[in-house]
Amino acid sequence: MAIVKLQQLAIARSGDKGNISNIGIMARSRTIYLYLCEALTAEVVKAYFKEIAFGTVTRYMLPNLNAFNFVLEDSLGGGGTETLITDAQGKVYGAGLLHLKMDIPSELLDVAYMTES
Repeated sequence: MAIVKLQQLAIARSGDKGNISNIGIMARSRTIYLYLCEALTAEVVKAYFKEIAFGTVTRYMLPNLNAFNFVLEDSLGGGGTETLITDAQGKVYGAGLLHLKMDIPSELLDVAYMTES
C-alpha cells in the first residue's frame, strides 16, 4: 500500500446552490474509478469535511464517466445570502477534497501516474 493524495488519482470540480455544495470527482482511469468505488465513500467525504458539512453527504455514481457527484447538505452556513462567513461558496471544495490522503494498492500506482500526462 502507498499513501497518495486524491489529486494523483482524479480531477475535481465543485459548486454550490443555497446551503448545498456539490463536488464532482472524475477518476483518471477506469481502474482507478473501480478502486474509488470502494475507497471514496460518502462517509469518507463527510468525515473529511466534518468541520463544514453538517448535513447529509450523498454520493451519486456515474460509471459511464468514471465519476462521482457528492452532494453536501448544510455545508455553507446557510448560503451566500444568509451566512456571516466571508465568501461562503462551495467552489473551492473540490480542490480541498483533492488533498485527501488515501491508501492505494501499490499495483495501482502505475495506472494512476500513467494517466496523468
